[in-house]
Order: sequence, then structure tokens, then C-alpha cells
Amino acid sequence: MAKRDYYDVLGVKPDVGADQIKAAYRRLARKYHPDVNKAADATAKFREATAAYEVLSDPRKRQMYDRFGHEGPAGGPGGAGRAGPGGWTYRWTGQPGAGVGFEELFGAGKGGFMGMSLEELLAALGGGRRGAKGGARPGGFRAEAPEMAGQDLESEVTLDFLQAVRGTTLSLRLGAPGQGGQETLNVRIPPGVKEGSRVRVCGKGASGPGGRGDLYIITHIRPHPYFTRQDDDIYVEVPISIAEAALGTKVDVPTIDGLTTVTIPPGTGGSRRLRLRGKGLSSPNGKSRGDQYVVVRIVPPPQLSSRGRELLEEFQRTERFDPREDAPWR
Repeated sequence: MAKRDYYDVLGVKPDVGADQIKAAYRRLARKYHPDVNKAADATAKFREATAAYEVLSDPRKRQMYDRFGHEGPAGGPGGAGRAGPGGWTYRWTGQPGAGVGFEELFGAGKGGFMGMSLEELLAALGGGRRGAKGGARPGGFRAEAPEMAGQDLESEVTLDFLQAVRGTTLSLRLGAPGQGGQETLNVRIPPGVKEGSRVRVCGKGASGPGGRGDLYIITHIRPHPYFTRQDDDIYVEVPISIAEAALGTKVDVPTIDGLTTVTIPPGTGGSRRLRLRGKGLSSPNGKSRGDQYVVVRIVPPPQLSSRGRELLEEFQRTERFDPREDAPWR
């Protein structure tokens, strides 16, 4: 089968510069490299693009290709010669006189280009991580290996309930591996962290050739005397008397923002939940808040006076209310 024109393979015009050829190849390498594309034809397309780039990125080989096409000048000195059905055999820099065919070029059984991963290949083309140090690949091809950042570290902190709810700033004194001594950090804990949340502090981990890793603050939360939390909602239990439950009343209720007055409707039963909209935790983006729920608990007097007992007995005779009238076992 006839080979496609190398300029068509890379999707560029014959008069483009070296930078455009490299950019076109990098785009195709990202798309078809065997490390990232498992389609049946991906490897063939990657090899085709690599063959085109190998020729068009070398000024001498490109000049020969522009003049003679795929066939090349038969037996051309020191350049690309006809290699039978396999096409050109390219001479690889760093090993004068040593021809490298496609099986060697792609490292049979290794995958990729000379056994390189996509990251290594793009680094060799000038698109890898900054600060990378090079290592010579077989045949003189120099692949840029990304430098590794230092190890990520973890530190555990224990917060009061309201610190976790509202957010806070902690001053932490931590050992600084690779830096010597200790380091004091002011760490902002965002509102709404939970038990086991991980707060990332960039660039404050251990040192490494590629810079410092990150620090992760693991949060633990102390229980609150009367608030509990479910996701972004806050719960608080409020005791009321028998008379307040029957007649209704107004009571002051704590919220995470301070006291607020709540109306208890007449006839409120025990365990009823009264919703205070928007009195819960703020969402991470600060655009919404959860709710607070006031859970009513009816508390009878521990002791009754003689007069109190008389009034309650009279009330019972007068109202004739049976709270178990609709019980499921009746």
C-alpha cells in the first residue's frame, strides 16, 4: 500500500516551519500514543505520524524527502537510502553508520516510541515539565525525565465544633523535612470542614529535586454541648413545659450566629422539628446555607404542688383528650 504524504499525515502544508511541524506531531502523539489510546488503529496512526515527524523535523532528511519523496535517492551517501519493502532506513544520531529500522525505533514489546511513555515523549519534544533533567535514550535520543517533587505530608489537628463550622486560622509549628528545624505556618481552615476532612496547603511538604510537596491538614472535631450536625444542617434540642406545648409560646434558641427567638405553636408535640431556614452551615462556595432544626422536647415538672395536681386533674376531666386514640395498635 502506498505511503501517505508526510505533510498530509501531520496535517500541515509543505512550506511550514519546524515549530509548526513539531506542534502538529505533538498533537497527534497525544491523540494516538498507545499509552492513552487503545483503539485498534491508534498504534498504526501513531507510528505513521512518528515516521513523518522523524523525516520532516530533520532539515537534511526533509530536503531529501521534498526532492525525492518516499523512495529517496537510491543508496544516497550518509542519508536515507532505499531499504526494500520496509521503506527508508534512517541513520540515528549518536551511532554513526548504524541504521535503525521500525522494529528498533518502536522497541518491540515495549510500546510507544523507543519504549517511552507519552509524558517522556512530549518532554523530549520540549513539552515536558519545567526543570526536567535529561537522560540519553538508546541511539542518542535524549528524553527529558520530569523531576519529582518532594513527598506530601500530613498533620492532624483537633477543632472546636464552631471553629469547624465557621472556619478559622491556625498557627501550626511543624517539622520541615529537608528544610532543617521547624516551620511555623498560618493555615486557613475553610468553613464547614468535617471529621476527617483534608485541607491542602500547597508547597509545604517535604523537599525534592522538583520542589516541595504539599501538606494535608486532617481535621478532627470536638463534640458540642448542644449542637449536632448532619451535612450542612444544624440540630439543637429545646425543652419546653407541658403548658408551653399546649398553649404555645416564644423561646430564645441558640444558633451558630447567636440567639434568635422562635415561636412554638399551640399544641406542639414532643420531638416536633421547627425549621430555621438558612441558619445552618455555609456551602463551600458561600452561595447557600443549610438550615437549623429546633427539636422540641416536652419536660413535665419533676414535682407537683397540691394545687398544681388539682389543676391538672381538672384539666384532664375537662378536655377529655386521648393521645392514643389513633395509635396503630388500637
